[in-house]
Amino acid sequence: MSDESTAPRWDPGQYLRHADHRLRPLRELLDRIADGPRPPAAPGAPPRVADLGCGPGTPTRMIAARFPGARVTGWDNSQEMLEAAREHAGPAPGGGLVDFARADLADWRPTEPHGLIVSNAALQWVPGHAGRFPEWVAGLLPGGVLAFQVPDNFGAPGHVLLRELCASPRWRDRLGGVLRGPAPILDPDGYHDALAATGCSVDLWTTEYRQLLTGPDPVLEWTRGTALLPVLTALADAPEEREAFLAEYAERLREAYPRRPDGTTVFPFRRLFAVARRPAGA
Repeated sequence: MSDESTAPRWDPGQYLRHADHRLRPLRELLDRIADGPRPPAAPGAPPRVADLGCGPGTPTRMIAARFPGARVTGWDNSQEMLEAAREHAGPAPGGGLVDFARADLADWRPTEPHGLIVSNAALQWVPGHAGRFPEWVAGLLPGGVLAFQVPDNFGAPGHVLLRELCASPRWRDRLGGVLRGPAPILDPDGYHDALAATGCSVDLWTTEYRQLLTGPDPVLEWTRGTALLPVLTALADAPEEREAFLAEYAERLREAYPRRPDGTTVFPFRRLFAVARRPAGA
């Protein structure tokens, strides 16, 4: 389990400031799942769906809307996110149901047969998450699906500059160990091999979004909702240091992601998608 004293403190409002950009990959992942057979259900039971890393609950409601009649449980380790998600709990389209529960994804396992296990931009926070695939796939019904998308941009300037700044002489004593490593996800071949080893058929692809952000220091505002969280948590007791760090990081981001003449800032963002389907005869 993660150490709650150092775990990032999520801010649902900040996370949802860019909801359109953050939810677009989930919509496209769900489209790809829906292109195949409908996820199965146990006899006499509604389709069972798990949303791993459900965040503020908006993604979970999207999943429920795409699979009417399903019982969808959103799982997350952040109490702040779960409190925000509760407003989305309750009846769902087609007689379905949405609920939420707390779990560390490093330990989570399905306790009943599932038709679909899906994760939207969460597994990069779980060290060794590919080692969980065999147990998750074993919890799928025949024909069931494990699907996820993760950011694939950890070599992009925003992440590189953040790591360099945390390791700089001014900040390394305070922040030297708070960030994830430079490669918290596998490469496409690594995910293919890990998923294929479970016996699943694998559909895997990458997409780079040309995200247009607006406002002052828009890339800084984006990272406040995700990548910056370990730093903001570590400096929560030192507001002057926190503001000094943010000012230095913002200056570097403005140089790496300049504002264009029309007032927008282009923020390229690459994501990796996977849909693994257990054989129907398994």
